[in-house]
Amino acid sequence: FQATMAASERIFDLLDNEPDIIDQPDAKELPPIQGHVIFDNVQFGYKDNDLVLKGISLEAQPGQRIALVGETGAGKSTIIRLLARFFEVNNGALLIDGHDVRQVTQASLRSQLGIVLQDTFLFAGTIADNIRYGRLDATDADVQWAAEMVGAHAFISRLPEGYNTDVGESGVNLSVGQRQLISFARALLADPRILILDEATSSVDTTTEKLIQQALDTLMNGRTSFVIAHRLSTIVNADQIVVLDNGRIVEQGTHAELLAQQGRYYNLYTMQWAQAETSFIA
Repeated sequence: FQATMAASERIFDLLDNEPDIIDQPDAKELPPIQGHVIFDNVQFGYKDNDLVLKGISLEAQPGQRIALVGETGAGKSTIIRLLARFFEVNNGALLIDGHDVRQVTQASLRSQLGIVLQDTFLFAGTIADNIRYGRLDATDADVQWAAEMVGAHAFISRLPEGYNTDVGESGVNLSVGQRQLISFARALLADPRILILDEATSSVDTTTEKLIQQALDTLMNGRTSFVIAHRLSTIVNADQIVVLDNGRIVEQGTHAELLAQQGRYYNLYTMQWAQAETSFIA
C-alpha cells in the first residue's frame, strides 16, 4: 500500500508540473500540410548564454529527404526536437508551410508528424495494438497492410499468435530488428506528412538490415523526412545532406557534391562509411 501511495504521489507531482511548452492563447490549428519546412536563422540553447544551434538556415521542400550528419553534440538531435516542438527556438523562426510553429497548437502540429527514435518504444500489449497506436481507428486489415508495406508481416505470421502476440514490457519478447519494423509500421499507419527519424545504431543481421533499409525507403517515400542518419544508404539517397559542427551548418549538398568538395563530409565518409559501402548499399 505504501509503495502504491508513493507511486501515486509521484504521478500527481508530474501532473502538477507546468509543461515546458504552452500553446499561445490565440494559437491556431495547423491545417493539413504539404511538408515545406524552413529553419530561418534559428538559434537555440538549453541554457541561457549557451547556444547549441547558432544560426541554422535550412529549407526542405515537400517530400525531400534531409540527412543530418555530424559528430556527437553537433546539434542534430536539437534540430529534430525543435521540429517536433519539444522546445521553442530562442531566435529566428521555424516555419511549416509558412506557419510559425509557435503560433499553432502542439496537438495539430504533432498529429501531422511521425517520430521514430533510436530507442524503439513498444508498450505491453499485442503486436496489433502497438501498430494500431499509429491510428487508433485502424482496422485489422489496415494494421496488416502497414506491416506488409514495411516487411514485418512475414515474421509476424510465423509467430504462434500472429498479430495477437504479446510483445512484453518494452517489446522484450521481440528482437531489435523486429521492434524497429513494428515502429515503422506504426509510423506508416499514421500517414504523417513530415517524418522525424533517428536511425538506430544497433547491429542486426544482414537479412534484417536489408528489410530495415527497404522499410525506411517505403516510410520516407513522398514524405518530408529529417533523418539523423547512420546508414550509408540513407545518406547517399538523401536529397540534401546537412553536415553540422558545433551548432552550425558547415556543408550542405548531395552525396556527390559533398564528396567533390573534399571537406568535412568527405573526411567523415572516408573514415566511417567507405569500407561499409558495398554492404550497406545493396
